[in-house]
Amino acid sequence: MLLAILAAVAALVVLSLVLVFARGEPVLLDESTPEGVVQRYAAAVIEGDEAAAATYLTEAARRGCRHGEHPAPENLRVVLVSTTVREDTADVKVSLVSSAEGGPFGPSEYAYDDVFDLARVDGRWLIDTAPWQLAICGSGAVTR
Repeated sequence: MLLAILAAVAALVVLSLVLVFARGEPVLLDESTPEGVVQRYAAAVIEGDEAAAATYLTEAARRGCRHGEHPAPENLRVVLVSTTVREDTADVKVSLVSSAEGGPFGPSEYAYDDVFDLARVDGRWLIDTAPWQLAICGSGAVTR
């Protein structure tokens, strides 16, 4: 009986470890959707790849870009909240979660919602404005 209980506990521990380590990277959403565009854009900005991020911007937003104005955000997670799609525009609401180490009570997090505005250009969804934390432009159309 004791051996069976120990085997069950060991199996649960192994299963828990497999689940924790198997989570890995998030699944990429379809790039032809507003959510997929926002996901790829945000990932590029967080990684500091402004050239890749700029490919997801409208022409008007790209014209206003001034590269290299601020570093890529650190300790920022972007969580999809909702999407509103119209014929030629879409709004992707996200929760931006900033985390900080230390402090008297340990690590802290701050979450707030913001919106990406997208436009359909030649059949492709592109970002017209982005939350300021993920904007790669200083004062152009992308900045809020």
